[in-house]
Amino acid sequence: MQTDITDNKAIKIDIEQIIKSKNPRLAKALPGFLIRYIKKILHQNEINKFLEGNKNLYGIDFTRAVIKLFNVKQNVIGIDNITKDKKYLFVSNHPQGGIDSMCLIDNVFKNFGETRFMVNDVLLNLHHFEPIFVPINLYGGQSKNAVKKFDEVFQSENQILFYPAGLVSRKINGKIQDTEWKKSFINLAIKYKRDIVPVYIDAKNSNFFYRLANFRKFIGIKSNIEMFYLPNEMYKQNGNMFTLVFGKPISYQTFDKTYSSTYWANYVRKTVYSLKVQIL
Repeated sequence: MQTDITDNKAIKIDIEQIIKSKNPRLAKALPGFLIRYIKKILHQNEINKFLEGNKNLYGIDFTRAVIKLFNVKQNVIGIDNITKDKKYLFVSNHPQGGIDSMCLIDNVFKNFGETRFMVNDVLLNLHHFEPIFVPINLYGGQSKNAVKKFDEVFQSENQILFYPAGLVSRKINGKIQDTEWKKSFINLAIKYKRDIVPVYIDAKNSNFFYRLANFRKFIGIKSNIEMFYLPNEMYKQNGNMFTLVFGKPISYQTFDKTYSSTYWANYVRKTVYSLKVQIL
């Protein structure tokens, strides 16, 4: 989906300017070598070059341009066994932090049509993903417009993608896995009568990412500073294989009042991770 505006100016990332605008005192205090390190670890130059070269691409076209940039390979299992003429809520683990999302969007769009992804509202700054991204405010209440948009999306015929954890997977008890899944997706499936398709994505970040996350927790820092390294983790994925396993749809009617929504959320989570055995 190319934009009609051919002279669009590419969005550019300027880390130094962002720091200055957010915290001028910090910007003055940071030594030059640290600014350069931040630019390097966030791949500012590479990302800006990519944005300039793809400034007229939006939605699924931009998504596929990202996949092409990183030359990732995809192994997709089970998707052909899902009825195509229904509207679903696809829920998945979130192992990588970027490319996993691109692969999920690509495959659902290719097989089921128009797709929307419920994301942290901060990600709406990535304008090239319009109209796929739909905001969820993780840190406060939703505005009336946001609530209306949310309802319209779930009422529509679009397929919907959802990460119940809301965070990238960490290494917990020696295994790469999501943090606790929030129960909201169960309530949404029931309210909007959408069957849930469990999806397992086989991917991982570097050991450095997991060690940093665990060290940060160990010393009592609450801020997820490891997220700062996710752009670098994406670039480490160049040429890697991403395997996506699509399970059988679970009827929204399954989630009755016999058990709580929290129980059902954990049930679907276990179902997602059980799909891993299908990978040869």
